[in-house]
Amino acid sequence: MQERAVVKLQLLWERLRDYDPAAKQSWRVRLGFASPRPVPRGIYIHGRVGRGKSMLMDAFFATATPAKKRRVHFYAFMAEVHARIHARREEKGDPIPPVAAAIAAEATLLCFDEFHVVDIADAMILGRLFAALWDSGVVVVATSNRAPEMLYAGGLQRERFLPFIDLLKQKLDVVQLDGPRDYRLARFAGRQVYFTPIDDQSYRALEHAFGDLTDNASAVVEAVTVLGREVKVPRAAKGVAWFQFDELCGAALGPQDFLALVARYHTFILEAIPRLGVEQRNEAKRFNIFIDALYDAHGNLICSAAAPPEKLYESGEGAFEFQRTVSRLLEMQSDDYIAARKDAD
Repeated sequence: MQERAVVKLQLLWERLRDYDPAAKQSWRVRLGFASPRPVPRGIYIHGRVGRGKSMLMDAFFATATPAKKRRVHFYAFMAEVHARIHARREEKGDPIPPVAAAIAAEATLLCFDEFHVVDIADAMILGRLFAALWDSGVVVVATSNRAPEMLYAGGLQRERFLPFIDLLKQKLDVVQLDGPRDYRLARFAGRQVYFTPIDDQSYRALEHAFGDLTDNASAVVEAVTVLGREVKVPRAAKGVAWFQFDELCGAALGPQDFLALVARYHTFILEAIPRLGVEQRNEAKRFNIFIDALYDAHGNLICSAAAPPEKLYESGEGAFEFQRTVSRLLEMQSDDYIAARKDAD
């Protein structure tokens, strides 16, 4: 399956040599002495996690010849788009065409990692935004865990989103990248993922895991947009998010926030889970919700904690329900859980 994606990317690489969307409007074209050069078709690569989609796109991007090119996580791109639209709120007229024009002026090639739509605010503007980008000659390459038909599945007013899916398939070659092996999950085989107590040794273990899973990429602050607001991710790289317990479960986050987070990141490093008492029932409840969401998404957890799972929240409101979290924390440490995740992808 990777071979087909490589061939498509190589063909696109060749078509991008000397490609200049501005040439479509040259005087020779306008006067009929030359035909406009067609816009190269982009590529949409989708498949299960860990199959090498981002690796292939990154290799393509590194050598692609357009002087103006950009590689960006799709969530970060859409957060930027909303900020640009908001900045034009006092101007008359539709803000999307000038925003699209500004983006097109900055990049001939746009490469998106983890193309995924969960926010209705994103869904409602994607069609017009990308139609304008493609009309400007922008070439798009994207990776996603979802086939185009599954984007924004179950979302509010999805019928208004469907024309964008049709347009995407018109403008991009859709390639499924799949295979029996999840290379990323192989890194979890035999790995300890639950560290106690909370000390320097545990912290160093988390740092080592983060570096290993991200190929020692630099961590950056990211944000996930949920229902028009942003959830800050303090440290993130290559699908791995790192939170301190208080940053994740001490904040005013709800089920939609946790669902959006686990949709974006395949692995969470959670630092310093404390022993929870009666006064921390809200934190315990949020931890419950987070673990449920992560477990249902077959995601991975690497954490440091003050005590074993069964000792984290022994009494207080919701302590009985917390036993499900205890069970899942124990299961998520097992090789069987990793194998089950691969089968479910």
